[in-house]
Amino acid sequence: MIKLKRVYEPATPSDGLRVLVERLWPRGLSKQQACIDLWLKEIAPSAELRRWYSHEAAKWGEFCRRYRRQLRANEGLVQRLRAEARRGTVTFVFATSDADHSSAAALKAYLGRRKAPAGGVSW
Repeated sequence: MIKLKRVYEPATPSDGLRVLVERLWPRGLSKQQACIDLWLKEIAPSAELRRWYSHEAAKWGEFCRRYRRQLRANEGLVQRLRAEARRGTVTFVFATSDADHSSAAALKAYLGRRKAPAGGVSW
């Protein structure tokens, strides 16, 4: 099972494996405060894509399409995350306040090969 959680929310035992899926470390948090088990910078959208998207909801569909291309090129890490999710609960930890339009939500949708949230983009 894959869950989503903002890094600024307290960690709980039900989070299972906490994986930071951001390219940059979240502002204002120490590594101890964040309680991250694994930081997969390489699975996050590229710096160029992140800057282009700039968390503008109107760009969500195109962001998902571009990010999906990047994920296909990084199949090793995608398979690693799928394997972790088969073993137990994995929580994708992210910094943005808009969970529905976050790269973590897009990644979760991609891994589940289901419809992406709040944008109608099919994977």
